[in-house]
Amino acid sequence: MSTQQRTTSQPGVLPAGGAEEHRITNRIVAVFLGSNLSLVLILLAVLVGAAALWLTAREEDPQIIVPLADVFVSFPGHTAAEVEQLVTTPLEKILYQIDGVEYVYSMSRPEQAIITVRYYVGEDRERSLVKLQKKIEEHKDIVPPGVSGWVVKPVEIDDVPIVTLTLTSPTASPSADDMTLRRIGEELSERLAAVKDVSRAYVIGGRPRVVHVYLDTSRMQAYGVGPIQIRRAIEASDVRRLAGDFRAGDQVISVEAGTPFASAKQLRELVISTFESRPVFLKDVARIEDGPAEPSSYVRHGWGPARGFTHHPGFTATLVGDDEQSIDALMPDDATISDPAVTIAIAKKKGSNAVWVAENVLERARELKQSIVPDDVRMVITRNYGMTADEKVNELVEALAVAIFIVIGLLTIGLGWRESLIVAVAVPVVFGLTLAVNLLLGFTINRVTLFALILALGLLVDDPIVDVENIARHFALRRRPTRRLVMEAVAEIRPPLIIATLAVIVSFLPMFFITGMMGPYMRPMALNVPV
Repeated sequence: MSTQQRTTSQPGVLPAGGAEEHRITNRIVAVFLGSNLSLVLILLAVLVGAAALWLTAREEDPQIIVPLADVFVSFPGHTAAEVEQLVTTPLEKILYQIDGVEYVYSMSRPEQAIITVRYYVGEDRERSLVKLQKKIEEHKDIVPPGVSGWVVKPVEIDDVPIVTLTLTSPTASPSADDMTLRRIGEELSERLAAVKDVSRAYVIGGRPRVVHVYLDTSRMQAYGVGPIQIRRAIEASDVRRLAGDFRAGDQVISVEAGTPFASAKQLRELVISTFESRPVFLKDVARIEDGPAEPSSYVRHGWGPARGFTHHPGFTATLVGDDEQSIDALMPDDATISDPAVTIAIAKKKGSNAVWVAENVLERARELKQSIVPDDVRMVITRNYGMTADEKVNELVEALAVAIFIVIGLLTIGLGWRESLIVAVAVPVVFGLTLAVNLLLGFTINRVTLFALILALGLLVDDPIVDVENIARHFALRRRPTRRLVMEAVAEIRPPLIIATLAVIVSFLPMFFITGMMGPYMRPMALNVPV
């Protein structure tokens, strides 16, 4: 005769087998209950999160890495059709054979071909450029005679200027000439290029200074000189070379020969030949004029709505070195508001913080305005992507904070202040660790990142709510030692909570495998929600 045994357990009391299965969870809970480790980790997570929020680069949208490069090929003396037939078409076929290339674009024009190679999204930039250079070098043997050389120029997303400063002056001003504005802009761009984390600064618009040499054919015939001889004389004289050096004590002094032309006057006095035992100067056979070159681009700056041709009361303009002020204080009501201008474009280095770079550039521009820019020239901030990115991120951070307070308020009303307090601690701790992971993995803070945090907020509060509610239920059921009750309550619901959390993580992992342009764009969500 056999005896059937049945084991019963009171609500909340784990059977021996169940306690054995959850011994790892119990040990972890016991460590945190028996020490101040929880408080230390909470403070550490909050501090790390605050540091990550401050240090992580900010931008409006995630950067999508698309390796891109332009190949410039010089083919002097040939028409656009010949360039296309002899250079562009064969080079297109060769470059399209490179592994990872998605598209090849080209443009042929007289004496030059431009071939643009675009790789698939996510291809390694450095390796892509190496493959491009290697492929061109492998086919040097089929380069048509007459090709003088080629240049491979990478195209970066960071080449897009994050700050543009426009120099403009009223038409009645002595500095209104676009040539003068360009010279000021070139001086400013050289100084601003030295600002930390600035990759390049360049000037758009205005006519650069150039010295024109207009040859007089009748005088050239009279003196017996030709245009090639004049060109070689100018090129040979407009150089400075190291002629040698000598030692003086403990110093080595270098000797240089030649002086580059500093003015049109020096060019006029250049000796290009001799005639009847006397020197022939350049001014004897040519007319030399110091003035503006032909414009390659035009920039006009106007005050007003949309096109900027009409006065728009209340419109404000940010001037470097001045407080923000109304157009009414700057322009008369009957002014024709469209002036010559030049724009200084500043781009940042890859991986740098656009907000910090923009602030440093504008701070340096304010300093330079006092020493370089004349009083009658206005320096207007026409683009500031750093400020835009900072504003967008701050708006979403504020929205995230409001969402957290709303959730805590609803929990306080529905469950009580103890439960809401636990959630109020858990949210910044987890978000702080998430931001730290973003910083370590090289992600930026952008709209998608913060949207992922807002989305994760609803998933995040589930675990602490369930934990606290189950612990409160165990306290209400019986009187037992507090430490044991907490361990039993946590061990009772921990397995299903872990499974639920893993289900959420698994549901977002496929976002890591999205291809094309949307892959890098959605990757912050695939990282932040599971973390």
